[in-house]
Amino acid sequence: MYEYQDFRPPEAPLADAPAASLELAGRGVRLGAKMLDGLAAGAALLTGGIPVVTAVPYLGAHRGSHGAVVLVEALGGCAAFLGLAALVVWNCVWLHRYGQTVGKRAMRIRIVRSNGGRATLGRIFLLRFLPVTVLGAIPLAGTLITLTDLLLIFRSSRRCLHDQLADTLVVKAP
Repeated sequence: MYEYQDFRPPEAPLADAPAASLELAGRGVRLGAKMLDGLAAGAALLTGGIPVVTAVPYLGAHRGSHGAVVLVEALGGCAAFLGLAALVVWNCVWLHRYGQTVGKRAMRIRIVRSNGGRATLGRIFLLRFLPVTVLGAIPLAGTLITLTDLLLIFRSSRRCLHDQLADTLVVKAP
C-alpha cells in the first residue's frame, strides 16, 4: 500500500542552538572587560563618595556640626550602596539575557557553555563566580588560587579555573 511513511517530527531551529563556530575572546579583550567592570563598580561607589568628600571638610570646619557630618556620611554610604546594588542588578539582568556584564558588553564578548549553548545565571554565579571568590578569601592560599585562576588564561584553550568549573567559554559576541 504505502512504500514509505515518515513518522519523524518536523525539524525547527532552536533559539539556544550552539553556533556553528565559536571564536574565543582574546586575552586582552577579556582583561579590558574586567577593567571596565571594575571602573563601573568604582563609578557606582563614587556616587556616594563624592558628596562625602566634598561636604565633610566644609561641615567639619564649623563648630557644632558633628551631627551634619554624620548625616552626610550616612547618606553618602547609602548612595554608594544603592549605586553598587543598581550595578549588580543591571549585571544580573544582562548576564541572564545575554551572558554579558557591562564590561563584557562594551568589549563585545559573552559567556556561553562549552557546547555553545546559553549559560544560565545560576551557573554563572554558583559555579563560575562563587567558588573562586570563596577560595580567594582564604588567607595566603587564596592569593595563590586567584593568581592560578588568572594565569590559566595563557593556555591554548584560554580557559581560566572559573571557566572550567562552570564549563563555560568567553567568546566574541555576534
